[in-house]
Amino acid sequence: SGMYLGSGTQSCGTFIPKHSAPPAKRAPIFYGSLEEKERERLAKGEAGLLGKEGMKAAMEAGNINISTGEHVQTPFVIPPFQMSLWASPQSTQGWAAPCLDLPIPEGSRAGGSGTAERGIQGLRNILSVVGTDALKKTRKDDDRSKKSKEEYQQTWYHEGPRSLKTARLWLANYSLPRAAKRLEEARLLKEIPEATRTSQRQELHKSLRSLNNFCSQIGDDRPLSYCHFSPNSKLLATACWSGLCKLWSVPDCNLVHTLRGHSTNVGAIVFHPKATVSLEKKDVSLASCAADGSVKLWNLESDEPVADIEGHSMRVARVMWHPSGRFLGTTWYGHLGIQRGLDAFGRVWDLRTGRCIMFLEGHLKEIYGINFSPNGYHVATGSGDNTCKVWDLRQRKCIYTIPAHQNLVTGVRFEPNHGNFLLTGAYDNTAKIWTHPGWSPLKTLAGHEGKVMGLDISLDGQLIATCSYDRTFKLWTAE
Repeated sequence: SGMYLGSGTQSCGTFIPKHSAPPAKRAPIFYGSLEEKERERLAKGEAGLLGKEGMKAAMEAGNINISTGEHVQTPFVIPPFQMSLWASPQSTQGWAAPCLDLPIPEGSRAGGSGTAERGIQGLRNILSVVGTDALKKTRKDDDRSKKSKEEYQQTWYHEGPRSLKTARLWLANYSLPRAAKRLEEARLLKEIPEATRTSQRQELHKSLRSLNNFCSQIGDDRPLSYCHFSPNSKLLATACWSGLCKLWSVPDCNLVHTLRGHSTNVGAIVFHPKATVSLEKKDVSLASCAADGSVKLWNLESDEPVADIEGHSMRVARVMWHPSGRFLGTTWYGHLGIQRGLDAFGRVWDLRTGRCIMFLEGHLKEIYGINFSPNGYHVATGSGDNTCKVWDLRQRKCIYTIPAHQNLVTGVRFEPNHGNFLLTGAYDNTAKIWTHPGWSPLKTLAGHEGKVMGLDISLDGQLIATCSYDRTFKLWTAE
């Protein structure tokens, strides 16, 4: 019912059904600009739909615009969320539509397929859908969001009481002479010959390597959480999870006082900087804190607290005297717990201005211990990531990371007089001594059967104390 047309050697051909006409030839379809073709036809003088007269009529009607490379200024800015409407899956070359200054290549047609013309048409389509008001609103929202971020990053101040101004002026007058004295001591130390300094350092390292357990004493029937030497190096205060605090004479480790007042875990107990030196026994000489939010002050005469400091409603982790002895600082597990370093970040504050002067970023887990070196510019931090980091306040960065222990580091202490070595304690049941500078290991103080919870170094440099989860504290000294 049809015909087969083909040549003799061809195995394929065209099958035309019977009584059907050949398909009509369609006009060619051109993609892209016809500018070059039209220019050729115009140069040959050919007539047609786009002849000279037709071209002139179209230009007069505004259907064809031929530019010489000028720019079209548009008053609109396309927000980022609408950029996808401008995308072309075939090509992205020449797409500058989101810009305010839109280049149009010479010879492009407004009704053709040039990239600039498509951009303008796309812009018109968007404006016809969302309207100019929506674009203005989006722009205002972006400006408002940017402004809020800038305000969040700025330092802001609020008016404080007159007592705060008085305290900060006092701190400035106290700290500046001490800083000058510290610089003078550093200059004098620098004048000592290098050979003498090296010899002194070697002697110190030799004595530290010979440290041994001098005394071990059971402190209570529950774990000991903290220990601290008195300024005259003749007393040791210990804090216990039973709620008791005790004072021990050293180095014979005889019990002197049992301080009763807390009813739950005691986090820390510390001596006043001038206690046993210039203060009388009836004066406030110690401060302690506990898990119920209580903070108590003690003297050396009574076994009961002389005062309670109220204001905390949650666990108080640490308490510490300012070196002047005039101020007492506390940290607790409320909103201020983040400032303490439980977010793995630490902060150094200038009490004279109330501003954070350095952000300690680098630990992978919580920071449990921090201590200043006597030189004034080195800070050590101990963390739950088992490391101890040493920071330089002058360079504002971490200068060394010590892979100190096999478990979280609970405490760090610089040698209190010159910072000649660093002591760390951890939950791996050991304490370790590290050289300064160099931060190489000198001695491992092993002997506790439980986690090392606290540690301290006497001001005379003769004794090291460690207290543990095994309910004991130990004294370490050189042979």
